[in-house]
Amino acid sequence: MPIRILPDHIASQIAAGEVIERPASVVKELVENALDAGGDAITIEVGGAGKTLIAITDNGVGIPEDELGLAVSRHATSKLARAEDLFHIETLGFRGEALASIGSVSRMRVESRITGKDMGAELAVDGGKLGELHQEGMPTGTRITVQDLFYNVPARLKFLKSDNTERRHIEALVTRYALAYPDVRLQLRVDDRPSLLTSGNGDRREVLASLYGVDVAKQMLSLDFKEEDYHIHGFISPISLTRSNRKEITIFVNGRWVKDTSVAAAIIKAYHTLLMVGRYPIVVLFLEMPPEAVDVNVHPAKAEVRFREASLVFTRTQRAVRRALLAYSPVPDLRPKQFWGGDPASDSSSRNELPFSSADIQTESVKPEQHGQANIHIHTGALESDNLPLLRLVGQVAATYLVAEGPDGLYLIDQHAAHERVLFEKLMAQHDQQQVPAQTLLEPVNITLPPEKTRLLTEQLPVLEHLGFDVDPFGPNAFTVRAIPALIVGGDPEAALNVLVEDFEEDETPLGAQIEARLTARICKRMAVKGGQVLSPEEQRALLQDLERCQSPRTCPHGRPTMIHLSADLLERQFGRRGAR
Repeated sequence: MPIRILPDHIASQIAAGEVIERPASVVKELVENALDAGGDAITIEVGGAGKTLIAITDNGVGIPEDELGLAVSRHATSKLARAEDLFHIETLGFRGEALASIGSVSRMRVESRITGKDMGAELAVDGGKLGELHQEGMPTGTRITVQDLFYNVPARLKFLKSDNTERRHIEALVTRYALAYPDVRLQLRVDDRPSLLTSGNGDRREVLASLYGVDVAKQMLSLDFKEEDYHIHGFISPISLTRSNRKEITIFVNGRWVKDTSVAAAIIKAYHTLLMVGRYPIVVLFLEMPPEAVDVNVHPAKAEVRFREASLVFTRTQRAVRRALLAYSPVPDLRPKQFWGGDPASDSSSRNELPFSSADIQTESVKPEQHGQANIHIHTGALESDNLPLLRLVGQVAATYLVAEGPDGLYLIDQHAAHERVLFEKLMAQHDQQQVPAQTLLEPVNITLPPEKTRLLTEQLPVLEHLGFDVDPFGPNAFTVRAIPALIVGGDPEAALNVLVEDFEEDETPLGAQIEARLTARICKRMAVKGGQVLSPEEQRALLQDLERCQSPRTCPHGRPTMIHLSADLLERQFGRRGAR
């Protein structure tokens, strides 16, 4: 095939593919342009998950009428004049590709009016083709409307995720910029419904409260670290406030949201030895450094940067976070909690149901080790039968494992995994019988979630109702819990609901027909008794008896073994009574 020069419209669509990956990419580029324009109020309107409508309005400086045509042309920018300026960039945008790329794959309309002019101007761009320039009356600032995204590139539409997923990406993006620019009044409306609104008064902790709730915002630790010409500031969570994934780690470099694995690794390393394995902090961190110390021109969507002294940035970030953690001595939580063992003075043997703790600690699965020259073969799968024999309780080891004797040897039982299985089978049995008893709370509990997580929870409200929860929307991004399943009374309703949204990975496979079982398993994992929690002898016996009655007692709902079995024959060989084989 001979070499040829591509037509302009094809070249523009190829270039757009590098910048505009999904509707959230359009929102990102236009919001960054609005911030560069110096406005203090930005409104984002989204319809059809961004595929049918995206409209961004700001009250910034605007675009002169005679420059509107240039603004939507490729490589046209007011932020660079020389090649050397690439190493001194102090704005979010600089390439001059955003409007041209968006206009080539959508029907776009740009309206703008500068200060001092009586009239504004409007220019339409349809699939890269410019329309005629018209004058119109409008407030000072710029409004860009994008409709029918990818209408002329249908193959790109097929690669987009579900509408809910695309909305979550947009909401997550706007949330990050709300945290980075608290002095800008940001308003996000999704399908004509308010999703996010910030006051623009400059109080970043107030923005945290609107996203995560007042309780979480109060717990967040402020960080302010300066060394030479580096300034690192923001908020980090105490060791008592964690999440099950890294998605709550947000990093900004010179006001630009970036994905940087080295900075994220420095943050996690600062928490080393302070958090359980698999738990991650909530972090909103802002790194400010000389523009020449960071190269922002390394990624088409400007989502990644390259540091001139990467090791220095890593070290300073780790030091800043670690110092902030050590500066705030952990304050004991004096609020009353219901521990699994309850009041030592109370008679726990009179209780029929096992209570549990809502403490956020996780245990790790047990791995067999080698002792001496002989290998110990530990059975973690099903033995001769899925049913357990009658077990005699011996005691508790390390406040995590129960030791029991059976007719065929010794059993070591993980109390967390075992209680998960017990709770799961009881809740599912009640659900199958359409009789899930619910306990109305004396005081309803209000829960606030970030916009993207609000949508995840809203999708599962009908299922939660079948499982015994009574949860109602209570304003934007807020819910009220009025009742929970009677089986988990005494637990933390907020933790039960948070686990539903924390553990969802991006674009996770739909839960399908087993949605009740999978959601129940998630809740039981959070509500089950945790490792490191001392149980009374009566509670240990009750847990063993409940486990013996389970249909699948040897694994938790997620497939992790609840016990390991050391046969009497194995013990005799290990002690040299029969000789090692």
